[in-house]
Amino acid sequence: MTEPPRLLPWTGSGGKPCYLITDDHDGPLSRLADATESVQLGMGGELLAHAREILPDTAPGELRFLAECLTQALDDALRVAESRGRRLERLD
Repeated sequence: MTEPPRLLPWTGSGGKPCYLITDDHDGPLSRLADATESVQLGMGGELLAHAREILPDTAPGELRFLAECLTQALDDALRVAESRGRRLERLD
C-alpha cells in the first residue's frame, strides 16, 4: 500500500505546498524534513519567549518586525502540525 504524500515543512514557488511521495520514511529527504520541522518549532519557541520578554517595553515601531517574525513562526508551526497530523491519521 502506497503511503499518502507527506506535507513538507517548506513551500515551493509562489508559496505552494511541497509534498514528498515515498515509502522510505528514513530516506534523506524525510530526515531533512524532520530536521527542518525541529528547527522551525525550536525557532518559534525561542521567538515566542523573546516576544514575551520584550513586549512590555517595546516601542511601537519595533512591534511590526516582531509581528512579522511571529507570523512566519506560526505559519511554520501550523504546517508542521498539519503534516504530523496527517501522518498520525495513517496509524489509526
